[in-house]
Amino acid sequence: MKIEKLSIKKGLDLPIDGAPARQTTDLRWEERYAVKPTDVVGFSPRLAVAEGDTVAAGQPLVVDKKDERIALTSPVNGVVEAIVRGEKRKLLEVVVCRQKDQTRQTGQPLLTPEAPVWWMLRERPFGTIANPDHKPKGIYVSMRDSNPLAPDIDYALAGREHEFEAGVEALEAYGKVHCVRAEGPHPAGNIGTIVAAQDPINKGECVWYVGAQDVANIGRWMLTGEYRPERVVSVGGPAAKAPHYYRMTVGACLKHVTEAQLMDANYPYLDNTTIPTRIISGSVLSGTAVAADGYLGMYDQQVSLIAEGDQYDFMGWLMPGLKKFSFSKTFLSGFLNGKVRVENGKMTCAGMNLPLTTFHFNTNVHGSVRPLMFTGDMERVFPFDIYPLQLIKACIVGDVELQEKLGIYEVEPEDFALCEFIDPSKTEIQSVIREALEKLRKEAL
Repeated sequence: MKIEKLSIKKGLDLPIDGAPARQTTDLRWEERYAVKPTDVVGFSPRLAVAEGDTVAAGQPLVVDKKDERIALTSPVNGVVEAIVRGEKRKLLEVVVCRQKDQTRQTGQPLLTPEAPVWWMLRERPFGTIANPDHKPKGIYVSMRDSNPLAPDIDYALAGREHEFEAGVEALEAYGKVHCVRAEGPHPAGNIGTIVAAQDPINKGECVWYVGAQDVANIGRWMLTGEYRPERVVSVGGPAAKAPHYYRMTVGACLKHVTEAQLMDANYPYLDNTTIPTRIISGSVLSGTAVAADGYLGMYDQQVSLIAEGDQYDFMGWLMPGLKKFSFSKTFLSGFLNGKVRVENGKMTCAGMNLPLTTFHFNTNVHGSVRPLMFTGDMERVFPFDIYPLQLIKACIVGDVELQEKLGIYEVEPEDFALCEFIDPSKTEIQSVIREALEKLRKEAL
């Protein structure tokens, strides 16, 4: 198996405090798990179980109304404890209480749409579960996650090399598999960046992609028929007490993680407005806020703990700001951009004997929403051959023809996470891109 190399120049690495240490806690014994259809783009859920039903690992809990071959499956053997709905009876979660002293279900190891691992395969454009009727022009696996505080893929896959190779072999039945290690600043490790650099998506084309750890999960299922969707998850951030790795099953409850990691032992749940910490399933740039007893997202391999931005400094923007990160040079620290190296959790300036600790980020956006401005900053962190601001504006006004000309089919919201981070207008760019993609996806049905 060949690992392809790729070098990306544009981007930005956030020197955020709380990098995870290389030690792993086993949390595969967690009691509750949730399958969340809301984590899956374009999935129209129909329940296949009821509360109180006994289910086996790999058994469908929810199927797609549009294609009932595709299902979201139970991660463990157990009993359906709750079916959680939101407004207009929208299905939010199916909660399974794990039953101990049971072996996991085995099945016929064939990678078909009916396989319990099929949901791990996703498709671009739109980010939906891979359509088995489509012919992808490539299947992509990123061998490096460049998100802030993301897990080291080599560390996460240690000891699973044989399973990973078996997973790649299974995927090759559907197309050429590209395992790519992209070096450079974030978003170098994003699938969108890799595909745009190697073979951009045009209208009418598609590619499939899957996480490296899920490739190993597919391989394990192919080798043994055992469905065990496990991942090594990094837990870190400025609000983490002892950031390190956890071995968890997909959809696991995060209660034991937050109890162990949050600074305040009396930490309440997220719906309390006085909470000082935000728990994010996923990256600080594009993850989803969850409760202290919430669940790990279906495609997430990190949990980020970061302070809520409800603490304000007196005359904050008038101060020198050496301890505050600044991309736009609002603070003196901004003049060190490009000269900073992060090693072993410490940041040093090239050519200077000036050690600096990583920055203690929080969720404060430092300002209110204002009109979009042409600053040229987005182009510095956006490694696509696309005009990012022009595409954002086309999405806001709903000009589909212009969106297609500007490359809307190449991108997903996560590709604009850095643009949103540095944007002085405080626009929720990722939401804008998702809404535009959803309109295009529904028109294409």
